[in-house]
Amino acid sequence: MAVREWLRPPRHLLVLFVGLTLVLAAALGWLGWRLLQQDRALETQRLRDHLETAATAVAAALERRLAETERTLGRLASLPARELRAQGAAWARDLSDGAVLLVRSGEGLEAFPARRLAYYPVLPPSRSPPAETFADGEALEFRFQDFAGAANAYRVHTRSRDGLVRAGALLRLGRALRKAGREEPALDAYAQLAGFDSLPLDGVPAGLLGRHARISILEALGRVAESRQTADSLYRDLLSARWPLSRGAFEFYVTDLLPRLAAATRDAPSAKAALARGVALLWADWSAGNAPSGGGRRLLRDEEISAVVLWADGREERVALLATADHLRAVWLRELEPLLQREGVRIALDDLEGNPVISQLGDDATPRVVRTAAETHLPWTLRLASADPGNLTAEFAVRRRLMLAGFGVAVLLALVAAYAVARAVTRELGVARLQSEFVAAVSHEFRTPLTSMRQLTELLASGRVPTEERRGQYYEVLRREGERLHRLVEGLLDFGRMEAGAHEFRLQSLDVAALVRETVDDFRAEVSERGWVVDLEATQDAGAVRADREALSRALWNLLDNAVKYSPEHRTVWVKVGGADGRVAISVRDQGAGIPASERDAIFEKFVRGSSAGVAGVKGTGIGLAMVQHIVRAHGGEIRVESQPGAGSTFTILLAVER
Repeated sequence: MAVREWLRPPRHLLVLFVGLTLVLAAALGWLGWRLLQQDRALETQRLRDHLETAATAVAAALERRLAETERTLGRLASLPARELRAQGAAWARDLSDGAVLLVRSGEGLEAFPARRLAYYPVLPPSRSPPAETFADGEALEFRFQDFAGAANAYRVHTRSRDGLVRAGALLRLGRALRKAGREEPALDAYAQLAGFDSLPLDGVPAGLLGRHARISILEALGRVAESRQTADSLYRDLLSARWPLSRGAFEFYVTDLLPRLAAATRDAPSAKAALARGVALLWADWSAGNAPSGGGRRLLRDEEISAVVLWADGREERVALLATADHLRAVWLRELEPLLQREGVRIALDDLEGNPVISQLGDDATPRVVRTAAETHLPWTLRLASADPGNLTAEFAVRRRLMLAGFGVAVLLALVAAYAVARAVTRELGVARLQSEFVAAVSHEFRTPLTSMRQLTELLASGRVPTEERRGQYYEVLRREGERLHRLVEGLLDFGRMEAGAHEFRLQSLDVAALVRETVDDFRAEVSERGWVVDLEATQDAGAVRADREALSRALWNLLDNAVKYSPEHRTVWVKVGGADGRVAISVRDQGAGIPASERDAIFEKFVRGSSAGVAGVKGTGIGLAMVQHIVRAHGGEIRVESQPGAGSTFTILLAVER
């Protein structure tokens, strides 16, 4: 049914129904949206509860690890000095490269394992040769600029039994020989000096002094490759903490060596230098009196390093563990990994200013929980986020999808039901309207012949007809109008029986051409006085069909009647009968107003009339074509229509030829 048909009176019912449907759909949509919001809030709360539980477990695990370490430090601090160092060294061997065990005794500081720090904040005092030992040679070297004489004076002491004196003599000998322009003997002297390795000369190891001096001599001799190789080797030894150095000495030699290094060596990282920087911060902190006695824990941080310190005090010594972020990742977080995987979380540890110490978290917006250092008594602020939020919320996602699908189906069903109800109501309203129009049309169809018959009957009954000829004409008119009324009544009764399925068709073998010719002749007699011409073209071999004579004749009569009604300006109707492909075709063609394509199916429904009927004021009941379709279908046939608006219409009945 066309949209315009839906909007015919009573429009307010349709508008009200559509409005109620939209309100219902909106209410369902709002309810669904609210449920989804509540489900998302529940999902967020569940994820947060899970993270809170995981944060408690992680904080407890970290606390247990720190407490265990503190107990170990306390046990070591309670030991006698010698046993402390022995057991401390053994325990420290299991530390990662990012941690060091420190023992402070008075103003001295020891680190375990050995060679873990690139430099120390404080070194034990070193022994130096007596000042007068090299007085003669230094006088010749500096006062008289007699470098050869100074070299001879220093050479005498290279044979001393005291290693410290020999090392001091070799250092001065190499210097004097270089000033004298004797680079090769100077290289030999420095090579011998390097052989003393860790022996300190004024706080600097002899090995470092000798190897460093050789570098500049090799450069002066143009032996660049050997010089760079020596510099690279010395730089790696500095970073590997080969010698105990002060911070000043370490930074001086590193700064001096950097321009001489190969690029790969220059960029080498040094965990031991980072540890040494952390120990320097700790020593400064202790020296300032910022460490409570007895024991404690705290986080040290500057622009280059972040380290956690745990310490315990004994009777005379303080024992501390300093661990950088590398140790946290390599040891403590590795121990936490099973817990983190089981809970499905990632963590980050921040300092008190919120700067990350270590972090497994990305930049996404997944929910996180924070436990401050004040809450956990840890040295860090703990942050946790889900490692895979989708895994935790999969159940909610499935539930939301089901909920959305359910609401979608509900809304769809509501809309489909509303559409079906609206269509049914509209159809019923349309049928009611068509029935009203049908009653009006039938009343008019009855009124017209009845009025004529009543007038003629009154004239005849009153004897006012002047001649017998006129009387005969009046009787003929009465006969035709009576026949018209009979056909109308019979048509209505037959259509009613067809609609109810109670009409019985009496099938017999019929000559189609003869039946059509007979019906056309009867119809031609009906309309010829009004100027209509019915042109018949019938082939003799059209064939026979099994049909109900009266019903098939009525179907053809209805088609002819329609052709006359809808082509008032072109008073010729063409009828053609022929056979093809085992079927008989009966066609009725006119040159009337035509039928729009949108109405070609609807006109075969009961009470439906084309739009041209209203425009042209054509009278009718709206059941003629519906009856034609009932009759044709009852005969196993088919009716077709071809039409163009303004160019007329052709209705064709197709019936199977009798075998």
